[in-house]
Amino acid sequence: MAEKKHTYDEHQIQVLEGLEAVRRRPGMYIGSTGARGLHHLVYEVVDNSIDEAMAGFCSSIDVTLHPGSIVTVVDDGRGIPVREHPQVKRPAVEVVLTLLHAGGKFGGEGYKVAGGLHGVGLSVVNALSQWLEVEVKRDRGIFHQRYERGKPVMDLKKKGNTNRTGTKITFLPDADIFDDLNFEFDVLAKRFQELAYLNRGVRITFKDLRFAEPLEKVYRFEGGIVSFVQHLNRNKDVIIKKPIHIEEQGENTDLEIAMQYNAGYSELIYSFANNIHTHEGGTHELGFKNALTRVVNDYARQKGILKDNDANLSGDDIREGLTAIISIKLKDPQFEGQTKTKLGNAEIRGVVEGILYEGMQSFLEKNPPLARKIVDKSIRSFRAREAARKARELTRRKNALEVNALPGKLADCTSKDPGLSELYLVEGDSAGGSAKQGRERIFQAILPLRGKIINVEKARIDKILANEEIRTMITALGTGIGDEFDITRARYHKIIIMTDADVDGSHIRTLLLTFFFRYMRPLIEAGYVYIAQPPLYKVKKDKKEHYFYNEEQLEAFFRQQGRGAPLQRYKGLGEMNPEQLWETTMDPEKRTILQVKLEDALLADSIFTTLMGEKVEPRKEFIEQHAHLVKNLDI
Repeated sequence: MAEKKHTYDEHQIQVLEGLEAVRRRPGMYIGSTGARGLHHLVYEVVDNSIDEAMAGFCSSIDVTLHPGSIVTVVDDGRGIPVREHPQVKRPAVEVVLTLLHAGGKFGGEGYKVAGGLHGVGLSVVNALSQWLEVEVKRDRGIFHQRYERGKPVMDLKKKGNTNRTGTKITFLPDADIFDDLNFEFDVLAKRFQELAYLNRGVRITFKDLRFAEPLEKVYRFEGGIVSFVQHLNRNKDVIIKKPIHIEEQGENTDLEIAMQYNAGYSELIYSFANNIHTHEGGTHELGFKNALTRVVNDYARQKGILKDNDANLSGDDIREGLTAIISIKLKDPQFEGQTKTKLGNAEIRGVVEGILYEGMQSFLEKNPPLARKIVDKSIRSFRAREAARKARELTRRKNALEVNALPGKLADCTSKDPGLSELYLVEGDSAGGSAKQGRERIFQAILPLRGKIINVEKARIDKILANEEIRTMITALGTGIGDEFDITRARYHKIIIMTDADVDGSHIRTLLLTFFFRYMRPLIEAGYVYIAQPPLYKVKKDKKEHYFYNEEQLEAFFRQQGRGAPLQRYKGLGEMNPEQLWETTMDPEKRTILQVKLEDALLADSIFTTLMGEKVEPRKEFIEQHAHLVKNLDI
C-alpha cells in the first residue's frame, strides 16, 4: 500500500468565525455538555445580573423556567448599552452577545469588581442556544433583538418607551449541543440561595413553571453572610450565639468574614472571590487561617492562659468546631485554573491577614467570656490531639518490606497496583468469610468489620483513633489521616462498602460514609469510594436462580413468568454462599456498584449533621419529611 502523504500548509489552518469555536468545543467554555454545563448557562446569565448588583445598580433578579426548557432572566440593573460601539460599528448589546472577550469588565469604569471575568458569559450562552432573545430597558426605550445559534436574525429594534432600566434574556439551550435539556430545580435553587447570601439585600426570585403545580422560591437576606453562617449552623449547638462579623471596604478590595463556633469537632470554611466558590481555597483562605491562628495564640499568651513553656495551639486546634464564610471582592482577581477554584493573588494574603487579625483582636478584647470559650475549646482540642498521637502512630502505613504491619484480618489482594486493586469493607465476619472465598484474590481485598464503628460526628480525634475498626481501616487504606493524609499512598482506588440490606446495614454504611466525609474526603472527591448493591430477592424457577435488585425488577419478572416460584428476601450478605456473592455482588462483569460523588459539599455537611449529630429534633423532622420514600423497612 502506498504511504499517504499529509500536507500541512496554510490551507490546513482553520479560522473559526464569530462563536463557531464555542459550538465546536463547548466543553472548553462551560466544562461539559452534560447537566453541569447546561446549568452553567443559567449561572452565566445570572452572574451578569449579580455583577450589576455588586456595582450597586441592581436589587432584584427574576429567574423563570418555562415549559420546553426555556429560561428567562430579568434584572433591574442599568441595562446592557444599546448605542453603536465605536470600534465594531454595531449596537453594544450585539457586540456583547456575539463576540468573545467583549464586555465591561476588562477595565474602565463599568465595574469595580465582577464575577464574569473572562468576558465570554453571554456570548457563550448565545452560541450554545437554539435561540436567544434580549430585551433592554435604558435610554428611555425598550430595545429587542433575536439570535439563532449565536447569530442575529434581526437588527436591534426599539419597541416601546420606558423610564425604567434593566435587562431581560430568554433562551433555549441547543439540543444539538447538550445531552439533555432537563434543568434541576434544586441545583439552581441552591446556587441562587448562595448568591443571595453573598450579596446582602439582593432579592432573587426563582420560578419553575414546567409542571402543573408551579414552584417558587424567593431569596433575600439582609444579614448576608452572617445569615449564611447561621443557616449552616442551624442544626448545631453553637457556643457563640451571634456570629463574629468583620467587614472592610477598600479602593480595590472589599472583604467580609462571618464566623461562629459550635460544639462539634469539624471545621467548615467556605471561601468566595467575586461570588465564585473557591473550592480549593487560595491566598484569601490562607491569610484567614494564618491570622486566626496567630491572634488566638497571642491573646492566650497575653492573658496568661498559655504559659511561656507551653507549645502554641495549632491551626487545627483553633479551627475545631468553626464555621466560617470568607467573601472577598476584588478588581483584578487571578484564578488558578480554568475552573476558577483557587485564588492566586499574592497580595490578598497580607490584606486578609491584616484585616482579620485586627478585627478578631478587637472582638476578643471586647468579649472576654467569649474569648475564653474559644481559647478553652482550642486547648481541649490540643490535648485531644496529643492523646491521639499514639493511636495515630498505629495507623501509619509501613513500607513495603514491613507487610506484617497490615491488619491480620485483612485478606489482601496480590496486586500491588492501586489502580487495579479493590478493597471491600464487609459487614460482619460471616459475610467476610463468604467474600474471602468468593473473591478474585488477584485484585480484590476483603476487610471484615465487626459491629458498628464509632459515630465520628460526635467524637474527637482521640476517641476516633481509639476505635479498633477505625484504626484497622486506616492502616489497610494506607493514606494516613488528618494532617498526615496523603492520597498518593492509597493502596486501593476502589473502596467498596458492602453491608446488609437492612436497617443495621444502612446504619453501618452511613457511619462509614460519615467517617470518609469528615476525615478522608479526598477519597470521595477522587471517586475512590463506592457502595455495593447486593440483590434483595432470589427466585428459583426451572432449576435456575434469578436475582433482583429492586421491587420493580421482581414485579416485572412475575408479570412475565407468573407467580408461584419460591421467593427469598435477602437481609444479610451471610445468607449467600461464596459463589452467589461473587456472581451477584463482586463480579466486575455483572455487579452494580454506585460511585459516591460529592456534588454539593454544603448539602452533604448539612445532611451528615442532621442524621449523625447531637440534636434529635432536626433528625426527627428529616425522618418525618422523607418517611414516605422508604421501601423495605425491616420492623
